[in-house]
Parts: sequence; C-alpha cells; structure tokens
Amino acid sequence: MAGAAETASDLETLRRAAADCTGCELYRNAEQTVFGRGPAPARLMLIGEQPGDREDRAGEPFVGPAGRLLDRALTEAGIRRDEVYLTNAVKHFSFEQRGERRIHQTPTAAQIRACRPWLDAELRVVAPAALGVLGATAAQALLGRTFRVTRQRGQMIDWEGHAVVATVHPSAVLRAPPERRAELFDGFVEDLKVLAAALQRIVEP
Repeated sequence: MAGAAETASDLETLRRAAADCTGCELYRNAEQTVFGRGPAPARLMLIGEQPGDREDRAGEPFVGPAGRLLDRALTEAGIRRDEVYLTNAVKHFSFEQRGERRIHQTPTAAQIRACRPWLDAELRVVAPAALGVLGATAAQALLGRTFRVTRQRGQMIDWEGHAVVATVHPSAVLRAPPERRAELFDGFVEDLKVLAAALQRIVEP
C-alpha cells in the first residue's frame, strides 16, 4: 500500500488504493476508508484528525455536525469550501463500542504514522499553497509531537514551502458548554481568516 501512495499521480488512483489499506488495525472495525475530497490541485488543504461516526458511514470527510459548522466558519472567513481539499490525518474511524453507540477514540501515534504515507501523497498530488490543521492530532501528525495547538493556534508557520495555520477542530466547538460556543466559534473563524489572508498574499505578493 505504501508503494501506491508514493507512486500514484492522481487522487482517484490514491482513493482506490487507500480503500484496501490494512496498515493498522483500525480497518477491521471501521466501515470503510474515508479518503479526502475536493479539487486537485487546490490552493488550500484542511486536515482534520480522523473520520467521525457519520463520516465513516458516508465515506466522506466533514459531512456531520462538525462539517456543517466548518461550512459556516469558512463562509464567515471568506473561503469557498468548493475550492478547498478536505482530508484527515487518519483515514479510518477509531472508536470504542458502547452498546449501540460508537464513541470516538484518539488515534495512537502508531496509527497516525501508518496513515502518514496517504497524507503525504495527498499533499503531493493536491499541491496546496496553504494548509490548515484542525485539532491536536492533525497538528502533531504534520508538525511533530511537540507542537501545541493551545499555544500556537492562529500563527502562520512555514512548513516545507507551505503556509500553515493550526486551529481547533470544529468538533471541539460543538463539545464546549453552550455558553462558550459563540466565543470559540468566533476564534475559529479568526484563525481561518489568517489562512484566507495568507492565500491572498500568495496570489498578490
């Protein structure tokens, strides 16, 4: 599978190869591989942590409540979703079964490493000018385990020729107490505006 990730030259070939990925144990219980969606090339790639329950069933990233919140935040930040490539650092849903519910579990470092060839392949094929990493798992998968979203969110970072901004995952806004959600959503939008401004500078240096 790693060979396919390294040699594929288009997203459809990558998607078909990733569908059969057995690089870690997550594939055993997940419904399917949830590969990225969006145009290639794309000026902006957003990287989430992993699929949730609805994404796992649908086979697409960011289709549940967090996806709807992301849509709203992108609109407020002046970014068109149809121009963004959306993916996750981990392509299979990591969960614990509790009765009829599947409860999200944070992917392990080994699972993140196993999925890294797919993310690297997406970066190569999509060739984004800017990257947004959403949540701690995504940020550490890309930027290293010492990176802390709590300390460095909203800051422009140069990473291997890409302008990168880390921020919270939209699901973190949804999990917050109701009285804090508006404040956290506004902060999320402000971080996305940093990305929007970076893209504008890239177009108009």
